[in-house]
Amino acid sequence: MSTTELLRAEWAAFRRPGRLIALAVAALTVIGLGLLSTLNMHTSCPGPCPAVPVADDGSIVSDQFWFLHRDLGREGGITVRMTSMTGTITYPPPEHDRIVSGLVPWAKAGIIVKDGVRQGSRYAALMMTGGHGVRFQHDYRHDVAGSAGGVSARAPRWLRLTRSGDVITGSESADGSRWRTVATATLDGLPDTVRVGLFAASPGDLTLREVGLGGAIEEVRFTQAVGVFDDVTVEGGATGGWDSDSVGEMNHTDWERLHHASGAVEKDGVITISGTGDIGPLGEGGVRGVETTLPGLPFALIIVVVAAARYGTRTAGETASRQVIVARALVLAGAGFVTGLVAVGVVLPAGMASLRASGVVVPSPPLLTGVRVVVGLAAVLALCAVLAYGLGVRLRRGGPAILAGVSLIVLPYVVTAFPLLPDAVSDWLLRLTPAAAFAVKQTVLEYPQVTEHYAPSAGYFPLPGWAGLTLLCAYTALGMLIAVGRKRAAEPGRR
Repeated sequence: MSTTELLRAEWAAFRRPGRLIALAVAALTVIGLGLLSTLNMHTSCPGPCPAVPVADDGSIVSDQFWFLHRDLGREGGITVRMTSMTGTITYPPPEHDRIVSGLVPWAKAGIIVKDGVRQGSRYAALMMTGGHGVRFQHDYRHDVAGSAGGVSARAPRWLRLTRSGDVITGSESADGSRWRTVATATLDGLPDTVRVGLFAASPGDLTLREVGLGGAIEEVRFTQAVGVFDDVTVEGGATGGWDSDSVGEMNHTDWERLHHASGAVEKDGVITISGTGDIGPLGEGGVRGVETTLPGLPFALIIVVVAAARYGTRTAGETASRQVIVARALVLAGAGFVTGLVAVGVVLPAGMASLRASGVVVPSPPLLTGVRVVVGLAAVLALCAVLAYGLGVRLRRGGPAILAGVSLIVLPYVVTAFPLLPDAVSDWLLRLTPAAAFAVKQTVLEYPQVTEHYAPSAGYFPLPGWAGLTLLCAYTALGMLIAVGRKRAAEPGRR
């Protein structure tokens, strides 16, 4: 019998109502729970909801800071001397009951060139930070380190941004005479007139509270940064006074309303800027659309693993050759792949559309990213089915095979999706078990200039998608080799 004929015969044998119903239930579980999850999500605010910053490429970003600004033409720049950077953190750990002075590591104060005051518009900035020295950042994702250290009246920092057309150059100096270029950025398509000035921002103070068996959940505290500048000169800009605005909403917290409002104060040539918020690649408190549409994936995975393991035990009870075992594995892989392709291919775009219809702003993944998630998860389901099938062939009995499949494949994926275990334990589970392959669905990148809880319970996998998929392939190949080897050893005449 040829390979094609063998596959056709095994597919005909596989198409029993019970197995097809199980795969259909798995697909409908993914679709049904995904749509139910997105339909129950709505955006509500006491008044009009604040606009969500969206960059020119369509990505949701953080863009909130206090801005003292004026016009700048196609040629020119701004130079300042910075003499102080201080801040406030409300309710810090461990007691969360005091207000203290301090700066979070990525608090920012400095100078910026920006295409207007619209949130999400292009920019380039040179700044002091709370714990990472001088940085040059532009267009939300790009970050270049300058010199390390802090700033004080005894050790001031001179900062300079110059514009030549679309090219913005950031330079720093310790004395205002000897300058060093930190970085240069090209912001294509800048208008002839942009806004230039001083700014301050401070993202929330991220702390982790232990729960479960050592897991952690995030708690974010309000912070504010204050920068003090003098010797401010602008070349190539309009004459006259400064405009002072918040980019994004500000001055709504009790601390700002009752104690120290964010804003800009100029006195005797000294400018003090106070601000909160952040300028960076990740929107604060945003909904991760891909994750939100897939709550049914663990349940579908259980159904597929159980059905595949039982199919393997059926094969173990027959006098099946190695060719038949492999053919059945290929048929099962195809069935699992189609199941995942239909389930994820339906729920991902439908769920994202449902979220947007409910007023929830979600990032739109690029087309190739969406294809990668759909095809990748379909491949993961197919490989998990083959691995469970190999366990069924090897263990011969349904109960042990199902228990082994669920423990090896499903359990690590489920327990790491919640803040139950310590982050380090979850990381290692997703480095060593087949569940690592579910990294193919991750769409949010890790940025060193953003303080986030980069942990499995927050949707971050320790391995990239291709590495996790490779690990699952290795597990599947090993499982099939063991299954075929056991069947070969059980053939008559072999000892």
